[in-house]
Amino acid sequence: MPRIAFDELDKLTKNRYEAVLVASQRARQINSIRLAQLERMAEENITIDGRKVTSMALDDVVEGRVKFRRKEDEGEVE
Repeated sequence: MPRIAFDELDKLTKNRYEAVLVASQRARQINSIRLAQLERMAEENITIDGRKVTSMALDDVVEGRVKFRRKEDEGEVE
């Protein structure tokens, strides 16, 4: 598994701490989806991605699949 360079995250966010917050929120979303899939696994044939949710979340942030807004930007239209 390739490691994610913090330089890539710095380009997307103001600082690394903001990137960690965004990635942690995404990891929680992925985890809730995974738990729902586990509940349905007995009924249906479902395959679950074995990667760690934090790795998946960081990949999503770096690849631009996660959209986020800062509180100071709420007045602006995207």
